[in-house]
This record gives sequence, C-alpha cells and structure tokens, in this order.
Amino acid sequence: MARLVFLGTPDDAVPSLEALVGAGHDVALVVTRADARRGRRGAPSPSPVKARAVELGLPVTDQLDDVLDAGAELGVVVAYGRIIPARILDAIPMVNLHFSLLPRWRGAAPVERAILAGDRTTGVCVMAVEPGLDTGAVYAVRDVPIGDRTTAGELRAELAVTGSELLVACLAGGVRGLPEPVPQSGEPSYAHKLEQGDFAIDWSDTVESVDRQVRAGRAWTTFRGRRLHVLDGHPVGPPAAPGPGGGSGAAEPNAVTGESVPGPAPGTVLDGPEVVTGDGRRYRMERVQAEGRQPVEASAWWRGARAGPDEVLGPLDPAGSHPGDPAGTASRGSGVAGDAR
Repeated sequence: MARLVFLGTPDDAVPSLEALVGAGHDVALVVTRADARRGRRGAPSPSPVKARAVELGLPVTDQLDDVLDAGAELGVVVAYGRIIPARILDAIPMVNLHFSLLPRWRGAAPVERAILAGDRTTGVCVMAVEPGLDTGAVYAVRDVPIGDRTTAGELRAELAVTGSELLVACLAGGVRGLPEPVPQSGEPSYAHKLEQGDFAIDWSDTVESVDRQVRAGRAWTTFRGRRLHVLDGHPVGPPAAPGPGGGSGAAEPNAVTGESVPGPAPGTVLDGPEVVTGDGRRYRMERVQAEGRQPVEASAWWRGARAGPDEVLGPLDPAGSHPGDPAGTASRGSGVAGDAR
C-alpha cells in the first residue's frame, strides 16, 4: 500500500477517493477547492470531495502547498480543477485519472466533447502528471462504450467508477508497482472548456447533432424572447411534411403539380412538441425548463404556451433572422433580445 495525497473537487472524484481508502491506502491529505457560496445569501458549502473526506475522517486543505509537508509518496489527481505548478511536481510525483482515451480530448471537458463529436467509444487513462496539458505518459487505460442514448451525466458516472477501479488496480503493488508508462501516440484533440454559446441549439443542424447537444447537457434555445432549456428528448420519425414555415426544411413533391414544396423551417414546433431540424426530421422534446421556472414535461409546457402554428424556437442568427427564414426577416415569436449568439 502507499501513502498518498488526493487532489479532487467534484462528485466525479469521490468514487476514486473512496476506492483508494477502501483498498487500504494511507491518504495523508486531501486537497480540494475552498468552500464556495451558492447564491448571494447562501452559506459557504464544501466541495463533494471535502464533504466525503470529512466523513472518512481524512485531513483536508484548500492550500496546494500543504502537500509538500504531507510526507506522501505519490499524489493522485482526479478532476482537481487547478493547474499544478512544476515546483510541486518536482517535490512529489503525481498521477492523474483522465476521462478520455488520450491523446484524444485533452483538457477540461472531455466527456461533453466526446458526446458532441459523436464518438462511439471513450474511456479512462491513468497518466503521469507533467506541466503540459494532459501530455504525460499513460500507465493504464480502459475503454468505455458510448451508447446511442447515453447522456453526459450517465457517462461521467460510469467513467468515475471505472476510473476508480483502474486506479486501485494500478496501485495494487504500491508506488513501485506502477506499470511502465507508455508515451501518448496519435493526433491530439482538445476538449476546450464549454461556454454558454456552445450549448445553444442550432435547429438548422441535423437531428443527430441536436440530439447529441441535448445529451451533452445544459442545452438551450429561446421561445418568445426567453431562454428555454431542453433537458431531454430524442429524434423521431421520417422527414417533416411540407408546411407553412417556408424555410429550409426537407422538400417533398406536391401531389398535384409534382413541384418541390419547402417543408417547415428549422426550429418550427409541431404537435408533440416536435421541432423541425435542418435535415427535415423532427426532434421530440420530452422535458424542458422555461426561464425562471421548474422543469416540466415538454407536452405540458407546449399546452400552456398556446403557441401558433408558425412559431419557431431560436436563437436568432447575427443578421436577425431565424435559420431558414428569407434573409433579413424573422419568424413571428422568434425574437430573443440578448440571447442571440
């Protein structure tokens, strides 16, 4: 067994802390973020890692320099959220549990980026920590498939458990028993931190892309100038039938003239509620959360909205028109004010 310091912050790191303690390792110190206030009037609350460490009777600090006096053989890093400076790494070697198959998706948001990219497989790596961004040699790796309906939350939870098992296996023989690390190979890709604009749904995209965006979490659109979060949904049915939207939806031949008739514009909400996407298909919203409201079933939200047949979901493009509208015009009910990308 080994004497360790553990560095982590969110729920994703808790299974690893529990697994290391359960395996008999001596966790001399836990390093996490300082207690943070939720809301202006809320009392400071500990990180999930701190809360669990206290329950386990482990010493906790928010000062990174404290690791220098812990007398540990190794640092274990899991979603710590801060860059570890070279002077700390010079004093104590560290390994990091990373939620991707390196060198793919180095960086802050590997789970969400894997889903957004449509990856079919991801995994976890135990890697050496060095000053570069997730560039260290890899001690061990384990693949995890991404299902067609897997959400970021579900995938993150599975990776957290799988990663904790991999950490315990790597350290079963103590620090000296770590496997021989292998340098990363292949073309790296970077999981840059996601911003609010990255979660804005582009209804002119394919239904598969919209679905991946919702499964990645925090997806939003706009309706009548207010933000609407799309919490759950799925693609449905064949391309949408021609309708009054006059936009860039899939076209079908007119039964009488044989001429191509444009389908509803992307973003048009039909019964269900189902939203037309850029490839003429439909995305059925199952749960939504209107700005300032609690999450509800999308069908209940749609009945309460009493929307007209030509209303669309946003956001608007920079020119002020909804995707699929004639240039320079906006569909009724699609204005978004400050929410435009």
